[in-house]
Amino acid sequence: MSKRVLIVKPGLDGHDRGAKVIARALRDAGMEVIYSGLRQTPEMIVRAAMDEDVDAIGLSILSGAHNAIVPRVLELLKKEGMDDVLVVVGGTIPDEDAENLKRLGVGEVFQPGASLERIAAYFRGAIEDRAARTAR
Repeated sequence: MSKRVLIVKPGLDGHDRGAKVIARALRDAGMEVIYSGLRQTPEMIVRAAMDEDVDAIGLSILSGAHNAIVPRVLELLKKEGMDDVLVVVGGTIPDEDAENLKRLGVGEVFQPGASLERIAAYFRGAIEDRAARTAR
């Protein structure tokens, strides 16, 4: 089963090195990765997810805008009937905010220092789990 992942830099954050490192690690782990580039709006993110028929979205946020952007992405995914798409967030996210994002529906939040192996393993396992649940 091919695992398609959209890696995104939402908002005004212009630092994309980490997102590109994650994209490469996921590719090296056998996933098909689409990198959308910088300064994506929630609407652009969901449109790209629909167009690319992805299994997961990885949002890389260093700007502190995660409490505004992530809920909007989740809302738009649900509106489009795509609430089965895994959403993962990475970046400088305080622990309290990370827990809140998970309560809203984010699969996992990876903070600075998370290993590439752990991130790739999480994506792989979570996508496979979701596909198994959907197949039932």
